[in-house]
Amino acid sequence: MNVPAGVDQQAARPPQQQVHPKATRPLPSRLMAAGPGAGIAAHLATFGPLDAEAAAPSLPGMLEASGLTGRGGAAFATWHKALSASRSGRQGAVAPMVIANGAEGEPLSFKDRTLLANAPHLVIDGLLAVGRAVSAAQVYIYASSVSLPGVQRAVAERPRSSGIALVEAPPGFISGEASAVVNYLATGTAIPFDKQGRLSETGFKGQPAVVLNVETLAHIALIARYGPAWFREVGTPEDPGTRLASVSGGAPEHDVVLELPGGAVLTDVLLAAGTNPANVSAVLVGGYHGRWVRPEPYLIAPFGPAHRVVRPGAGVIHSIAAGQCGLQVTAGMARYLAGESAKQCGPCMFGLPAMASVFERLAARVPDPRLPSEMDRLAALVSGRGACSHPDGTARLVTSALEVFSDDVQAHLSGRCLSARWN
Repeated sequence: MNVPAGVDQQAARPPQQQVHPKATRPLPSRLMAAGPGAGIAAHLATFGPLDAEAAAPSLPGMLEASGLTGRGGAAFATWHKALSASRSGRQGAVAPMVIANGAEGEPLSFKDRTLLANAPHLVIDGLLAVGRAVSAAQVYIYASSVSLPGVQRAVAERPRSSGIALVEAPPGFISGEASAVVNYLATGTAIPFDKQGRLSETGFKGQPAVVLNVETLAHIALIARYGPAWFREVGTPEDPGTRLASVSGGAPEHDVVLELPGGAVLTDVLLAAGTNPANVSAVLVGGYHGRWVRPEPYLIAPFGPAHRVVRPGAGVIHSIAAGQCGLQVTAGMARYLAGESAKQCGPCMFGLPAMASVFERLAARVPDPRLPSEMDRLAALVSGRGACSHPDGTARLVTSALEVFSDDVQAHLSGRCLSARWN
């Protein structure tokens, strides 16, 4: 795995303990209840069979009642995607395609490959159920080279699933962006489309497309079995159900995938992963397109005021120790994101490298008082103007770093660093 400079190499590794369903309160694992590396026999013994055809007519209504939102980062209402694709297919006489997205290009994320290694059959169940519900012409599983062999074995265990097309996702941060996924299937190039209508309505070349994160599909499989009321038994009314989180940043043995209830408290999550918040300087929540916050009792939820809620994004929670320089870490991330540009629009081609350069100067303690304002100017300049959301996510990362590490910024501008490791 390509880990950029500034990120702890150990913390970015996949978890050594593949299934770790602790949460902020005692919570049995839902998604990985069948146990580590569950094959079809363990899957059926735990969950029972799912008749995708019988579940199809009521599935959109159940998804709407459940309140399930996408677990890949955007937190879009899942039922709306499915319903839009179904309507588009009927109106345009073109059947949609449904894609399980397990690309997971986010460097600090390992929840999706953990899920695919341990509960591939739930993902397949969800994919087939959605496929039936929208009368899909084709269903795909798009996953990394690490995950694909295990998925292939799971499909082979199910003779009736032979129609699933397996596609290896190319490496890279943007290869899992929804329109890049569709573009790759159509052209072999994983580059996001320039902004256009919703994929579930227009798709690519007129074919509607439903792109769902693999965790989202696993939840769909459980909702189809047990119903929306069961799904809402945990979490909050605004953020029902559970979500997986890749938690890293402490000792390697503390890099774990946690299954959290909706509305989990950030400090409780750190404690559940074996990390004392008192020893943490800051936490990156949501991944490289997420936001730095202090280790305080924020609610982890997709909606809510910024002073109380931090959005889970790609399901990444990465902490840095009190002795580590947050500006140095962010500079490495900003340079990585600039290199991961699709290079198809000005904000990515020119804006992101310029932002990375300014942030690197700040991290290197260049005594130029104009650097913070220049960073703010560039972040405002690229936001909302890219062909995809890559510039917006990068701007969110760097501006949150300027806010959270404001004392470090002032120290660096005077030639000092507050973190002992960088003195």
